[in-house]
Amino acid sequence: MSENRFTLLRTGEVRPGRVKVPPAFAVKVRADDVEGRFSLLEVTVARPIPMHRHEWADEYVYVLEGELAAEYGGEVHIVRAGESVFLPKGELHALRSAGERPPRVIQVSSPGGWECFVEDLVEAGPVTAGGAFDPVRLNEIGAKYGMRYLVPGEEEPVGTA
Repeated sequence: MSENRFTLLRTGEVRPGRVKVPPAFAVKVRADDVEGRFSLLEVTVARPIPMHRHEWADEYVYVLEGELAAEYGGEVHIVRAGESVFLPKGELHALRSAGERPPRVIQVSSPGGWECFVEDLVEAGPVTAGGAFDPVRLNEIGAKYGMRYLVPGEEEPVGTA
C-alpha cells in the first residue's frame, strides 16, 4: 500500500471520530486506520457491561489497572493487571469491575468497528436505566454491528439483525 499510515499518539491523545466519545472509551486505533482488521480502545469499565455476544467480532481484553470480572461459560474469571482474556465471537460474556476502582483495559476487537458502536451510543443519548446499561436500548443500537445483549427474562439473546 502506497499510503503512509504511520500514526503516533502521545499520552492522552485519541483518534478522531464521527463524534466525540467519553474519555472512558479512548479510541487508539480505528478500523479505518487498518483496513478494518481491528479496533483498539483504552476503556475504563465504570459500569457493568451486561451479558451479550458479538456475532462477527472476537474480543481481546488486557487489564492495565485494577481487576476485571469476566463472566464466560457460566463462570466468573477475575483478570488482574498484566493479565488478559480472549472472548470468542458468538459466545455470551459480561464484564464488570472486580475491585474497588473501575479497571482500565485495552480492548481489541477483530474485525474492527467497535468504536463506531460507541459513537452510535453517544449519538443515541442515554442508554441507561436506573444507573445500569439498558439491554433493550443497547440492542437497538448494536444490531447493525452483530451485537445482542441478554434482556432480563430471556435465557439467551436471539437474533442480531
